[in-house]
Parts: sequence; structure tokens; C-alpha cells
Amino acid sequence: MDRRELANFLRGRRERITPAEAGLPAGPRRRTPGLRREEVAQLAFISTEYYTRLEQARSPHPSHEVLAGLARALRLSDAERDHLHYLAGAPPLPSAGPSREVRQSILDLLHRLPQAAATVTSATFDVLAWNDLAAALMEDFSALPRRDRNFLRRAFLGSHTQGNRLYGVSDADEFARFSTRRLRAAAARYPDDPEVAALVAELLDASEEFTRLWESHDVSTEPTLRKTFQHPLVGPVTVNCDALDITDRDQQLVIYTAVPGSPSEEALRLLSVIGTQRMDVNH
Repeated sequence: MDRRELANFLRGRRERITPAEAGLPAGPRRRTPGLRREEVAQLAFISTEYYTRLEQARSPHPSHEVLAGLARALRLSDAERDHLHYLAGAPPLPSAGPSREVRQSILDLLHRLPQAAATVTSATFDVLAWNDLAAALMEDFSALPRRDRNFLRRAFLGSHTQGNRLYGVSDADEFARFSTRRLRAAAARYPDDPEVAALVAELLDASEEFTRLWESHDVSTEPTLRKTFQHPLVGPVTVNCDALDITDRDQQLVIYTAVPGSPSEEALRLLSVIGTQRMDVNH
């Protein structure tokens, strides 16, 4: 552990972050550039005294949990996070399961796509992030418990309202096959992850269709490049579907766009105004 270099690194990263970037009020009489020590400690869920000792090169070896909290509080990049671990004498641990943390640059990108619906999904089809138009097109993910923000559960275990499956998408059956194959590949990559194992067990227990697809042992995948959503308020919305791999996190950024000048583009524009509100309910 290089205490002096660790202290300098933490101090330098703390001083370059503004309170606004950390979601904190600037407040009057702020003399310290960047964040105060107590603010970093609060964001990292450690004591101010312990963080102060880190910056004074007087601390013992910080745990992996403490280092993860510091990386989150200081908004470190992947390379900076790894450097932090090496300075602390605690090389980063290999991931046991799919990453659930979405890079800030990807989150920023989601909200810079006002005319496209976009989501970030994990290797097991957990919906990790989304923009407002994706919520309007599919459902308000923020209103769901974390475990229910999963396209696999929605496809195999969700209700089929008026015969519509998975938001009424035209490729629901193809998605079922595609997602099962992707899940089998993810289960092979993360054999020790309890959440992956629990998801597979739950689907095998509750869905005969999933069991049949799972037992085929197929792993090749061919994503659908265009699909139509049957939306309850604006009707059919046909979109191009582009999935961009975020390889370092084993995630995908999925972007849904309509052909310019088409009725579907008008429908998306209307959804961007409606949002997730229910227009068929009297207020």
C-alpha cells in the first residue's frame, strides 16, 4: 500500500469535483475547491475521521467495500478505480456477476436522445437505466421493484393483456428465443452469481416455454432490427432497434428510433409529451 500516493490521489480527485456534480448544494462560504472531506465521507458511507486519515496517509488498508464507496463518491472512471485499488494494495476483484453500474457518460447519453427511446440492459436483461421516452413507450420502470425491471420476467412471466405480450411487440416470440440464448451464455460466464442462478431457476419453475427453449442448449443469437409496439394510447409504433455493446460492463445500450416523417415518428413525439401519465384515467 502506497499511503502517500493514495492520499495525493484522493485529494486531487476530491478537489476537482464540484458539489453540483456530486448532487450536493454549493452553499455559501465554500472555501475548499471541489468537495469537503466530510462530503466525500458522507457519499462513501464512511466516517469523516477515517477519510481524513486516508488523505493524511495515516490509515490502515481500506477494504474493498470502502474503496468501492470512494470510487462512487469521487465519480472515478474505470481506470481510476483500478488505480485506486492498486494504490491501496487491494487489486480489484474479478466480477462474480453481471455489472449493474452504468457509466455516467452512458447515463448522460440516454438523456441526450430526446427523439429516441433508449434503455441500458445487463447481461441478464435487467433494465438498468432508461430515458423518459422509453418509459412512455414501454412502462414506468421507476415504479417497479428492482427485480421486476427485467425483460425476461416480463416476457415469460408477465401478463398478456388483451393477448399482447411484452408491450405488444411484434417480435415477442423471437425475443423469447433470443433472450433465452443470451441468458444461457451469461450463466456460463457467471457460474457463481446467485442472482443469475435464481433467475434461471425461477423461469424454469414457472414457464414451460422457457424450459423448452432452455433445454435446446442454443446459444447463437440474431437480434431483431425492427419491431412494432402496440401502445395502448397511440397505437402501433414501428421502430428500428439498434443494440450497442458496452463490452467492459457486459451491458447493451438499446436505441429505438422511428423512420423520419413516418406516423411512428409522430407517435413517439406524442409520447414524449404524454410521458407515463394515463390519459384514460379521470384526474
